[in-house]
Amino acid sequence: MIVDCHVHLSAMCGAHGSMSPRMLNSLPFRFMRWRFGIWGTDEQAERAIEGTLARTIQETPEIDAAVVLAFDAVYDRDGQLDPARTHLHVANDYVMDVARRNPKMLFGASVHPYRKDAVAELERCISAGAVLLKWLPVVQAFNPTDEKCIPVYETLVHYGLPLLCHTGWEGTLPVLDGAMADPLLLEPALKRGVTVIGAHCGTRGMPWQGGYLAQFIRLAREYERFYGDTAALNLPARWYAWRRLLEDEQIRRKLVHGSDWPIMPLPPPARLGWGPAWRLMGERNWMRRDVLIKQKMGLDEAYWQRAGKILRLKREAEVPREGEAPVVP
Repeated sequence: MIVDCHVHLSAMCGAHGSMSPRMLNSLPFRFMRWRFGIWGTDEQAERAIEGTLARTIQETPEIDAAVVLAFDAVYDRDGQLDPARTHLHVANDYVMDVARRNPKMLFGASVHPYRKDAVAELERCISAGAVLLKWLPVVQAFNPTDEKCIPVYETLVHYGLPLLCHTGWEGTLPVLDGAMADPLLLEPALKRGVTVIGAHCGTRGMPWQGGYLAQFIRLAREYERFYGDTAALNLPARWYAWRRLLEDEQIRRKLVHGSDWPIMPLPPPARLGWGPAWRLMGERNWMRRDVLIKQKMGLDEAYWQRAGKILRLKREAEVPREGEAPVVP
């Protein structure tokens, strides 16, 4: 089963979630709304974004499904909600509902580990069919080495649910703690047996940033259960990583497909040549363009199948029973 394990959905009002004025007025979000012709911040705009995502997936025949990610709010270490520092919140219930209504969408849960009900909320999401847990520590303001994360790790191991955790620099959402970008902070999870997908492979977000690609590669070598998704690697600031990732056979076997939709992918001319790169820009569907770029770079069948295997999916995804993770029989 070919799965895009890293796809985003926006929520702007009511119980579905929220966006801060800073986020709404940011250049990436304004560009996305302009590109898709979506205006406003009401339920109609949310439905338009959802519809655009559904059409995008449907018009990407190369993939069988996409994991749509919830995004939890910021909580302080005492477990209190911190709305002033929450720039994006996409509720689990909203993504659950969207995934139920769209057969090619899978539910990616997000639970902040400092929540007082973190384990209970994670188990509720697993019962509702979550296929992974999504974290973005630099934006959600927590430390993956904190002892408060241990109950979450134990729950993930118990149910066999992978953790998709952002690594490296972030260029779209406001960063609250850049020190949390280091993939090495995920070692406590790995040592407890959690399967971890390091989103973006620790790469930088801007050319002047250092990035954590070397740290990502170290973990990928040392831990069997550590992988990296290729989400947003088709952005100019992250192109540099392709050489090291693809030319090292051991690391190549740890790569997982993700697009980071609605981030716009750009073909790297240095790897593909200017002519092929220019022709790929003619594909208007950004999710499909990302697939075509990676096909052109020679990513093999094992790469395309790896996310589905890690998530333990088959072509006809099964709905788990109460308290069980999705499992392939």
